[in-house]
Amino acid sequence: MLIEEGRIKAAFNSGVFVLKLCGDVRLTLCATLDTQAQRLAETPGLQAVMIDLREATNVDSTALGFLAKVAMAVKGRLEQPPTIIADNPDVRQMLDVMGFARFFTLMEAPLNQTEGLSSALEDLPEVPADEEGLRDRILEAHRILMHMNEHNREQFQPLVEMLESQSSTVHK
Repeated sequence: MLIEEGRIKAAFNSGVFVLKLCGDVRLTLCATLDTQAQRLAETPGLQAVMIDLREATNVDSTALGFLAKVAMAVKGRLEQPPTIIADNPDVRQMLDVMGFARFFTLMEAPLNQTEGLSSALEDLPEVPADEEGLRDRILEAHRILMHMNEHNREQFQPLVEMLESQSSTVHK
């Protein structure tokens, strides 16, 4: 089976920001997701955030951590929490287990008002990250996930401790 390389598309129109993840979204795209989370925190006129995972075949834990960062970046600025649209049962179950329902509205299909934005979606250029930058982002993403619920803390504690020990030896 051929695995489709991950892509991220985005559009912003009339206060609605749409982030669409396609294919196999892995840590190589985390710098791009991180950049979007930081931009969203500073976007004037932002009224709603929608993350569309319907074309995502896989979203790894690092990418999920940065999706959580998106929710934290806009917390308190929006009337409604960000929305994630996911119709794949496996992706949906992963979001449920990892506690995303506390920070996002989870849906299987979009509301009508967002459909017009899909034609405006543009591919985001991949933001390059060196090995150290990638390790720091992986660490940040998993720390965010650990704070979401106890299940995640237990799952990711060993990875975070390993990355922290590597990080401290690199920075000495």
